[in-house]
Amino acid sequence: MEQIDQLFGDTEQVLVQFNRLIQEILRGTMNRNCFRPWEIRLLLDIEKCTLRDGAKRETLRRYQKAVRRAMEKGAAQPMLLSEYLEGNRARRALRDDESALSDPSTSAIS
Repeated sequence: MEQIDQLFGDTEQVLVQFNRLIQEILRGTMNRNCFRPWEIRLLLDIEKCTLRDGAKRETLRRYQKAVRRAMEKGAAQPMLLSEYLEGNRARRALRDDESALSDPSTSAIS
């Protein structure tokens, strides 16, 4: 746990820094050239996710809110955007499976 504390610092401070980073991304302006290692990791992950331009802003806002909630519940670090998106896909697939099972018109009974 000490390594995580050294790498990320105080959870509240990390959340403030995370929010600042996301705001900079949403504004489209980075007014700095020094980043913490975890910020670089997040930036590379966000770039790798290749979000549609139309949905990018809203997705990043929802991601920001999810990170805030997770850190308020005790997460030591911000989750990656790819982890957030994968969790959304998994929940959507589970919800779709449950609705298919509960909908008698899609039943496979012959």
